[in-house]
Amino acid sequence: MEEMRFLRREHLPHIWCVGCGHGIVLGAVIRAMDRAGVDQDRTVVVSGIGCSSRAVGYLNMDALHTTHGRALAFATGVKLARPDLRVAVLAGDGDLAAIGGNHLIHAARRNIGITTVCFNNGIYGMTSGQYSPLTPAGYRTTTSPFGHLERDFDLCRLVQAAGATYVARSTVYHVHQTVTYVERALAHDGFSFVEVFSPCPTYFGRHNRMGDPVTMMKWLHDSAVQAGQAARMTPEELRGRVVLGEFHRTTEVPEYARSYREMIARLAEGGDQGAR
Repeated sequence: MEEMRFLRREHLPHIWCVGCGHGIVLGAVIRAMDRAGVDQDRTVVVSGIGCSSRAVGYLNMDALHTTHGRALAFATGVKLARPDLRVAVLAGDGDLAAIGGNHLIHAARRNIGITTVCFNNGIYGMTSGQYSPLTPAGYRTTTSPFGHLERDFDLCRLVQAAGATYVARSTVYHVHQTVTYVERALAHDGFSFVEVFSPCPTYFGRHNRMGDPVTMMKWLHDSAVQAGQAARMTPEELRGRVVLGEFHRTTEVPEYARSYREMIARLAEGGDQGAR
């Protein structure tokens, strides 16, 4: 397959657990890259720390595996230094919603040209299954053995409110939809965000007695509802459901790295001297 050029096949097989959905997300990303005509030699992928962050190690292009929560900070630096490059962040719950949450908000606010794919398995899988900001209320984890009391973030609403100009959500069950959304995110001029629900049988599934990986995939199918259908449902009918769709898309906001370069060019020409 043509998209196999995006993989470092010498690093396979991958390290993810049997039934983990992250390999499906990675597969969707490389198919989207192929469809979007991504140039491997002019692309940088960035991750932080966590199960999802291993994904960049399998991609055959320049990659940064950075510190926990700082993937978007490093990616912002890359994009500002080299605005000609395509920059993508592949990250999970902690990198984007916990320690990295502030970076997510401000990357969206700036509308910097970074494509961010959130691998949402609702748990900290790499460090033995603690709850995360994306763990739904009521579910059991290593650190909430009697049920999680906190509400989970709706990251799509959060980044849209912060200023992201492309926002979408899918699941690993709805893989064709995921490929389409990531392809559109890669082509978007501005900050784009795609959240993908991905099952974790090893910790999330086991703690909540959800059955084998196939059963968890069926759970994703049964829990999901498309945005158009959700608009016709009551709050009671939507309780416990995951709304999928392309929530926001606009080209009216200028991309930050380009505006930054334009300001530098004006100053170099002696314009916009500012206050003294």
